[in-house]
Amino acid sequence: MARRLRLIVPGYPLHIVQRGHDRAPCFFKDAERELYLGLMSTYSRQWSCDVHAYVLMTNHVHVLLTPRTVEGPSRFMKDVNQRFAQFMNRKYARVGSLWQGRFHSSLIQSDAYFLACQRYIEANPVRARMAAHPLSYRWSSARHNAAGIPSPLLVAHPTYLALGDDDHSRRASYRTLCDSEVDFETLARLRSAVQMNLPLGSDAFIEEMESLSGVPAGRRRRGPLIKQAGGKVMVQHARLGSDPELI
Repeated sequence: MARRLRLIVPGYPLHIVQRGHDRAPCFFKDAERELYLGLMSTYSRQWSCDVHAYVLMTNHVHVLLTPRTVEGPSRFMKDVNQRFAQFMNRKYARVGSLWQGRFHSSLIQSDAYFLACQRYIEANPVRARMAAHPLSYRWSSARHNAAGIPSPLLVAHPTYLALGDDDHSRRASYRTLCDSEVDFETLARLRSAVQMNLPLGSDAFIEEMESLSGVPAGRRRRGPLIKQAGGKVMVQHARLGSDPELI
């Protein structure tokens, strides 16, 4: 079966997930994570992708970015992952792929889901029980977005900038958001959309993205929510396996 075309529109945020091959670890040491972030910084500028948020887990990576060209995200991820895999293969005398095929991606409607997606990414270590709070995990964008620790990689998105009139007030507002969890329904929608490579937003947003990109969004009305008798709602999760990091 032919692979679905990526739905990428310049100027609109994209949630990307890249997993390790066969769910195996991609990072073993801090120096390797530092290298990966350095590659992200270099190639995000080269391929005109504004990175807003990220997290480096043990066996997968989340990135939230806004591309300025259609080909930018694919070129960015290809160069970062290829260079990093070459380094790891040399270092550990290994062969074969480090990554699990193509990355998954989901276009995000800014006003409805951008901040939820950014918080979802940065809280991944908390859900995986690797950290007590997003700010206590070193390998994510949380410490920059919520505490102002400098980062040569990150670029603030307009939705984040609208949280306050200056850096101090924005960070304070964002820290307040980070102290509460993303609600269960939104969490399920974020997971399902990126797992199935579908845009996340209203029907009007999805139709606009289809029109701008010329790419059909696919099964866009088969969302993660299923109505049951009596008006109750059940959440249909994407298949994420038993690994606690695959969330």
